[in-house]
Amino acid sequence: MRGSIRPKGKGSWQLQVYTGTGLDGKTRRHFETVRGRKSDAQKRLSELLVNLEKGVPVPVGRLTVAEHLHRWLNGYVKTNCSPRTLDGYQSIIERHLVPSLGHILLKQLHPQAIQAYYGQACERLSPRTVHHHHRVLSQSLKFAVRQGYLGRNPAELVDAPSPRKKAFRSLTPSEVEALFDTAKDSCYYPVFYTAVSSGLRQAELLGLRWRDIDPDFMLSISVSQVLYKRGGVYQFKEPKTAHSRRRVAMTPKLALFLSDYRAEREALYQELGQPLTLDDLVFASVDGKPMDPGVLSHAFARMARKAGLEGVRFHDLRHTFASLMLLRGAKPKVISEALGHSSVAFTMDVYSHIISGMQEDAMALLDEVLPPGVNGVSRKNNAKLTPTFPKTG
Repeated sequence: MRGSIRPKGKGSWQLQVYTGTGLDGKTRRHFETVRGRKSDAQKRLSELLVNLEKGVPVPVGRLTVAEHLHRWLNGYVKTNCSPRTLDGYQSIIERHLVPSLGHILLKQLHPQAIQAYYGQACERLSPRTVHHHHRVLSQSLKFAVRQGYLGRNPAELVDAPSPRKKAFRSLTPSEVEALFDTAKDSCYYPVFYTAVSSGLRQAELLGLRWRDIDPDFMLSISVSQVLYKRGGVYQFKEPKTAHSRRRVAMTPKLALFLSDYRAEREALYQELGQPLTLDDLVFASVDGKPMDPGVLSHAFARMARKAGLEGVRFHDLRHTFASLMLLRGAKPKVISEALGHSSVAFTMDVYSHIISGMQEDAMALLDEVLPPGVNGVSRKNNAKLTPTFPKTG
């Protein structure tokens, strides 16, 4: 029997619906009270049973936070988010949220418990990391509200830690030159040079094929796929957003460099007895296999240290591209499109410190254009400087 009704009081009925077996192997039932006539209770029981037949989960009174997080992760997140997002959410859930909050019944998860967890987590983790935990928990509870498990999202009543803006390093032209001089004999030099000349992300660079590069006619790079390594397996994916799928203009120097680099790769492939095709990766190992992202990052860190640039990351080459473009007077919208950002406002926020530092130069240019101001004092001073001549009769 999947469900039953029993009187609970005058004009009140209690529904009981068998919903399956929990993660602990125990039987799960949903209890619900309906006020009104017995026919109203029977109608509600029929709705719940029909939902079960359709695969729509019924709100479970004994559902724990851990069980809900796993359902959300394996249902919604797995089908609507990228594998990297799934991995990140799963790590936060298994390592932090479940051990701290998982034992609490979902319907008994109060803002006070969430706030206490944030306070404890901030003792060992950064505010930015705990803020990520808040975002994952809040999204899962928002899903619970949509599914009818909760009447309101308790995470919305909690003050999450405010993440401090993450500092990044932007290289000066002389530092870029020092880095390139150190890395010039490395097999990774072509990736480093292209990164700082285009602003592409590491996954975008490693996913480039020769068909995506037009060094002759359009002088552009088309970003149409990215490369990730997940669980030791290389995966090619489409860019995550429409803004990431873009065409990036090349400098003439970069176009010439990539043309020469392709000639070198063609010669190498001929020695190996195979032709270089348009579908071959631009940046790959000697045998044409994908380049390992982790190995590339570690190799860059070693090169940076050797060049005297301690703490510089591969991703900072992207920041360097944007910073140098801004300092050379490029419009923020152009830079935003090249970087694949979702909006110019986001670009302005990320590089606000550079833009604020450009105010002096902008004011100097404005000073050259505008005429001097004139007020009462100025008119008197000008009058003193104006020669007067006696009137003639």
